[in-house]
Amino acid sequence: MPIEILMPALSPTMEEGTLAKWLVKEGDTVSSGDIMAEIETDKATMEFEAVDEGTIGKILVAEGTEGVKVNTPIAVLLEDGESADDIKTAAPEAAQAADAGNEAAPAASEAPAIPAAGSTPAPQAADGTRIFASPLARRIAADKGLNLADIKGSGPHGRIIKADVEGASATPKPAAASTPAAAPAAAAPATGPAADAVMAMYDGRDYEEISLNGMRKTIAARLTEAKQSIPHFYLRRDIELDALLKFRGELNKQLESRSVKLSVNDFIIKACALALQSVPDANAVWAGDRMLKLKPSDVAVAVAIEGGLFTPVLKDAEMKSLSALSAEMKDLAGRARDRKLAPHEYQGGSFAISNLGMFGIDNFDAVINPPHGAILAVGAGAKKPIVGKDGELAVATVMSVTLSVDHRVIDGALGAKLLQAIKENLENPMTMLA
Repeated sequence: MPIEILMPALSPTMEEGTLAKWLVKEGDTVSSGDIMAEIETDKATMEFEAVDEGTIGKILVAEGTEGVKVNTPIAVLLEDGESADDIKTAAPEAAQAADAGNEAAPAASEAPAIPAAGSTPAPQAADGTRIFASPLARRIAADKGLNLADIKGSGPHGRIIKADVEGASATPKPAAASTPAAAPAAAAPATGPAADAVMAMYDGRDYEEISLNGMRKTIAARLTEAKQSIPHFYLRRDIELDALLKFRGELNKQLESRSVKLSVNDFIIKACALALQSVPDANAVWAGDRMLKLKPSDVAVAVAIEGGLFTPVLKDAEMKSLSALSAEMKDLAGRARDRKLAPHEYQGGSFAISNLGMFGIDNFDAVINPPHGAILAVGAGAKKPIVGKDGELAVATVMSVTLSVDHRVIDGALGAKLLQAIKENLENPMTMLA
């Protein structure tokens, strides 16, 4: 029976994507693991592999189509012995989109299954994600009345195969308990005037309308959610950098033969990673109804790219040398700008750093990137007058930092201890090598 190929969810936050390029055409034979398409998510361009074996019977979504919802049918795969004649009628919206250049793809919840003789819709888990199973396993499960969501697959990537369903037996569904009627869902909070209302304000004025790409939409949604749902508070400190700058200069001379050049940001990453180890209660994230206290220091660093930003994560940063952190950060930043990072490279972490010092910003307050417990906003180092330990006036290179803290995870005194540890590490850089 023909098999629907659905738009995959290539990251936990992906809701829609752009079908950038097809690497197969109608009539091509594919096997499990073959690369079929390139898909642009809100963060990166990723390859999409075939799960089932067969022949591409029909492509429903043309390459270049934007806004394709996750779980929307994008193609039809024919099994051995089937032909295009076995596809009776494609979903009206998908077929129309394919014939007209795919100006709009239907939402997954609106796209009906492609009816074919003896076909069944692609199985899905309760959360709407697709359950991968071989065609034969699906047939056996349907004959035996099995729910594929209850079966653990032993095939590649957890795929359900024949052996998984042959020995399984159907489990009767428990009687549904009577529950009170659900209360009406609360209306989503307003995020500002509607587009039409704003455009009406500027009627007659010269402007350019810029459509939001997937990354900009995701940034807008996540940061709005963060500011509305996270109880931020802010801690500020000035950090003297002269000892660090001198130490950095000496190290860079010694590392010159290895073509290694450490940046101030490399020291900041290391200082934060070690501070999270010395104040372990602050190395935590918010997880809805609980907190997760991490053991390693996984530090995210904001990287500006055209049209948005990434926060690649340097895992186990407390264990790595300054030169290793520097090399890894350069690699992650370069691939972030090319949008070549894999999801596991920019997800996770408990703490983030946002450094705008290189842009001449003296100080600022950063928005926490959930589920992180805190983010350090780093300003520029500048020569400033200070009062020395003996009361004498002097000039020092001073950097202003602000720690934005999630009060659900970190209380004021704990946040102060974390920031003090970061300050001590940066003002005494040699201790970070101990």
